[in-house]
Amino acid sequence: MFVFDKRQMADDKLNELLSGNTVYAETEELIRLMNRRIESHDLDITVDSTDLGCWFIPNN
Repeated sequence: MFVFDKRQMADDKLNELLSGNTVYAETEELIRLMNRRIESHDLDITVDSTDLGCWFIPNN
């Protein structure tokens, strides 16, 4: 059985955002971790929330 480390997933997604890529998070825990990392790095990100998750879109 493979267990996902949510903190590592959030770090990987943050690195994608820092590279200018759009990322998606579908669990509330991952969305919370992403929001915390975005705030701490003071990134200009648009968050598009849906019923199934959130898209994090970097603003250029």
